[in-house]
Amino acid sequence: MKKDDPCIGVCEWDGKTGWCLGCGRTIPEIKTWRKLTPYRRIALLRELPRRVQQLSKQPVEEPTSAAR
Repeated sequence: MKKDDPCIGVCEWDGKTGWCLGCGRTIPEIKTWRKLTPYRRIALLRELPRRVQQLSKQPVEEPTSAAR
């Protein structure tokens, strides 16, 4: 993991947004991270905290029980 890589090792995705629950990036953003221009990386790094915060505010769905 490089110093400027926002990955924190929690690689699970939100089904609604497609954002990683750890860093907030999408799979395409993760795949192209090294190819992004410095300007695009900075813009994305500024956006990611908002995404992660938004994910943490989503209501948690209770698991449904099939058997009672």
